[in-house]
Amino acid sequence: MMNVALLPAVSIETFENATLDHEAFDHEAHVYTAWLYLQKWPLNEATQRFCGAIRRLTIKLGAEMKYHETITCFFMQLINERRMASLESPWLEFREGNADLIGGAGGTLGRYYSKELLASELARQHYLLPDKLDS
Repeated sequence: MMNVALLPAVSIETFENATLDHEAFDHEAHVYTAWLYLQKWPLNEATQRFCGAIRRLTIKLGAEMKYHETITCFFMQLINERRMASLESPWLEFREGNADLIGGAGGTLGRYYSKELLASELARQHYLLPDKLDS
C-alpha cells in the first residue's frame, strides 16, 4: 500500500484552478504534477496544459516573472522520457529512480543549458533547445 503522506499535496484540479497551497508547491511538487499530467495526456497536450496552468498560478500569485518557458518545457520532456522507461511504475518508484529530477533543477539543467542561455529573456518566454551538446 502506498504511503499517501509521501505524496506532494497537489492534484491536477487544484493546480489548474490555482487553489493549491502555494507554500507547499516546491520543486518536487512541480515534478510530481508534471508526472501526473504525463500519466493522463500525451506529451504535447500535457505540456500545453501544464504550461497554461502554471502561468495562471504565477499570475494569481503576482509572480509572473517566475515562469520560465524553457525550463518548464524541458522538464516536461525529460520527465516524459524517463517515465516512458517504466510506464507502470507508481510515483514513489519514479521519484526514487530519478532523484536528480527531484533534488532541484539547477544540477540537471546545468548538464544541458548554460547559465547565460537560461538567464536570457528569450529562454524565459520561448522554449529553446539545450546549448550544451556534450550532455
